[in-house]
Amino acid sequence: MTSSESLPSAAAGHAAPTEPVAPADRRRWLALAIVMTAAFMDLVDVTIVNIAIPSITRDTGASFSSIQWITAGYALAFAAGLITGGRLGDIYGRKRLFLIGIGGFTIASALCGFAANPEMLVASRILQGGMAALMVPQVLSIVHATFPAHERGKVFGLFGAIVGLGAVSGPLLGALLTEWNLFGLQWRPIFLINLPVGIAGLILGRRFISESKAPKALRLDLVGVVLVTLGLLMLLYPLTRGRDLDWPVWGHVSMAASLLVFAGLVAYERQKARKDGSPLIELSLFQVKSFAAGVAVQLTFGIALGIFFLVWTLYMQMGLGWSALRAGATGIPFSIAVSVAAGISVQKLVPRFGRKVLQAGALLMIAGLLLYIGEAARYGMGITAWQMAAPLVIMGVGMGLIVAPLTDAVLSGVPKEHSGSASGLINTVQQMGTALGLGLVSVVFFGSISDRLAPEAVGPAFVDAFQDSLWWVAGVLAVIFVVMFALPATPQVHLEGGGEPEAPAPDGGIFKEPALAS
Repeated sequence: MTSSESLPSAAAGHAAPTEPVAPADRRRWLALAIVMTAAFMDLVDVTIVNIAIPSITRDTGASFSSIQWITAGYALAFAAGLITGGRLGDIYGRKRLFLIGIGGFTIASALCGFAANPEMLVASRILQGGMAALMVPQVLSIVHATFPAHERGKVFGLFGAIVGLGAVSGPLLGALLTEWNLFGLQWRPIFLINLPVGIAGLILGRRFISESKAPKALRLDLVGVVLVTLGLLMLLYPLTRGRDLDWPVWGHVSMAASLLVFAGLVAYERQKARKDGSPLIELSLFQVKSFAAGVAVQLTFGIALGIFFLVWTLYMQMGLGWSALRAGATGIPFSIAVSVAAGISVQKLVPRFGRKVLQAGALLMIAGLLLYIGEAARYGMGITAWQMAAPLVIMGVGMGLIVAPLTDAVLSGVPKEHSGSASGLINTVQQMGTALGLGLVSVVFFGSISDRLAPEAVGPAFVDAFQDSLWWVAGVLAVIFVVMFALPATPQVHLEGGGEPEAPAPDGGIFKEPALAS
């Protein structure tokens, strides 16, 4: 496929306008606000539950296994459905799938909030994760399909800021809602807060989001759906439940066998692409260097974040004995730093320094981790939130420099017709990385803590385990720094007014769609 084949017919006979028309521009930014709010809602929901687990346990009498499934059920359903959700958007329309996803997510949130027992809560969380898998891939797809190339740098800068806020706002918001005990509902408002947001997103999304789909007819690859879902479950389920089940042999067999399933998936998708051009996963995307390298960075970055955020929460609440609210508030400097750095990285820094900005972000995160290790060792159980602020700010700036331009770099060379598939892949590999990181926590954190500790020894043991874990995270970030050399030296970040003339899009905006490598 060439670029000219995928452009609207208007491109052939009319000159490209230099500016999008004002009404379309306003609709684009309203649509952005809607999809970004939905993305933020999902990011918060991933982390908000952890902080409320003690309240859920007290109120429902949930067993440890049920608590595991309340968190793991969402993650498994989410990761398993992301690629399929992205492809469904390509086929049936990204706006349509986004509205179905946000509507289902809102209903599932209500079911979670009104759950009568742990079993209902687990089932509702699985449904919530499945609906998020329909909603989330459409966010990047809608941005990619709606915004002209020269505006995407600003947009992905905003996206990076939202990611940073969502990463830390979840625990803080969960702590506030739980401690306030609104209307005597205890933990339930952490789910019910999604209702007004979801309803508003559904109503406004129908009005302001423009529909887009693949320009040529595609069909859903059901065999591909089964294979990718089976492979992900065989890999992620044993990782998620391994420690709770004492790492059974079948778990190791399942993870090893998942590699065979993925190999079968690749072979089948190649055959499917040759047969009718409608594979679930566009393997040709990996011929785009920026996409292939970016996916590798996303995977390893997910591992680092999966380890850090969990051990950080355990360290503060179980090791230092801090309240949920104090632990949640400690992340505010990190969140602000991520948001500020993400906001300037794409528009100001990457166009001038290119890939070096992302690599500087990795080095800054390593520096922040090393400082945190030093602070934790120096102050031990007496460390305060203020003494954590400096390493968290340094880490936050580093993360902000990575997360926003990385998204733009990964998607910059992807043809618009495959943006749903690409978005699903990006989210899936990051979720896989996070799951791998969570699995490694059992080794790098709990592996250094004895099962039989006197009460007075618990705190110091968690402090030591936290420091050990941060060394692992720093090592993973060093790997990320090296992998980033595979990214283009000058990522295709598009500035306002820059770039080549671009073809008119159907909504009056402009876009330039690159072709896949042959």
